[in-house]
Amino acid sequence: MSAQIEIQLIAIIVAVACSIPGVFLVLRKMAMMTDAITHTILLGIILAFFIVKDLSSPLLILGAALVGLLTVYLVEVLHKTKLVSEDSAIGIVFPMLFSIAIIIISKYAGDIHLDTDSVLLGELAFAPFNRLKIMGVDIGAKALYTMTMVLILNLGLVIIFFKELKISIFDSGLAAVLGFSPVLIQYGLMASVSVTTVAAFEAVGSILVIAFMIGPPVTAYLLTDDLKKMLVTSAFLGGLNAVLGYRIAYLFDVSIAGSMAMMTGITFLLVFIFAPSRGMITVARRRYTQHLEFTKKSILFHMLQHEGEANEKQENGVETIFNHINQSKEFVNKMMKELVEESMISVNQDVYCLTEKGKTYTIESYEEIVQSFNTEYTT
Repeated sequence: MSAQIEIQLIAIIVAVACSIPGVFLVLRKMAMMTDAITHTILLGIILAFFIVKDLSSPLLILGAALVGLLTVYLVEVLHKTKLVSEDSAIGIVFPMLFSIAIIIISKYAGDIHLDTDSVLLGELAFAPFNRLKIMGVDIGAKALYTMTMVLILNLGLVIIFFKELKISIFDSGLAAVLGFSPVLIQYGLMASVSVTTVAAFEAVGSILVIAFMIGPPVTAYLLTDDLKKMLVTSAFLGGLNAVLGYRIAYLFDVSIAGSMAMMTGITFLLVFIFAPSRGMITVARRRYTQHLEFTKKSILFHMLQHEGEANEKQENGVETIFNHINQSKEFVNKMMKELVEESMISVNQDVYCLTEKGKTYTIESYEEIVQSFNTEYTT
């Protein structure tokens, strides 16, 4: 297998493995916790290294996972005091633990191949050089097998505990009533995030881990409300960003990790603008349509209120009605023209009059609004 294929496979597997727990982090509104964990687990890595003296030891993953859980615990302890918000708590815990790790590395690990730049930035181009050998036989890049195991672990956890994860995310109170422990589920999720992050460190670095763990889930969230579809869409987008990012890096001879992170941002931006239901263009069009509908109904309500009154010509006159509608004359005239075309109103001796169709529609709209208002404030 060529190095190029190995690099792309590693990137795709990392992207999918990160996107799975990332979906639940996004839904729990804990995206910033990812940034905190991906940095603070450096402390777990360096502490575990001082114990085992081996950078390839699996105990480094255990140490990172424990510090990841410690991060979550400290943030929750501060947040539960009600003295600071959750993001403020993250802003306190994250720099503290990360700074401790940097101080330890600079003081005691200066002669060890372990530095903050390599952890934060990573370099996929070097991943194929770290080979996995069994009985002297080279079976491929080590990161390929490590991340495949993490991917299988994450998939297994989601499949086995899908119901518990879904209920605890959308209704933690119901989860507690049904006997599920939301706190236990949260710590299990954070343990998964920690393990995934540290396993991907050597290959891609934490910057790309953050991009893969948050970018595809947020993008998928703009495309669907179904949790299963969101997981699949997020995994697909993560893999797509990995492939396209590598192609861009290869074409322009630039950083692979940087290109993949950039591609993740571009994909999100495109979906953010053009998503069929939540895209910026769709939302702007929907708001404009609602504005038109609101203005038309305001005009119809105004006409119905003053229909038959002595001052009807002043209130509903062709040249005067815009004075009573909180819109410009040009916009009101445009709405009146559309209402005439829709057979809602007609013009009689320079006065706008409701047609039977318009009167029926106006009364039904008014009753619908009143019923909706009563329902909202009686339930």
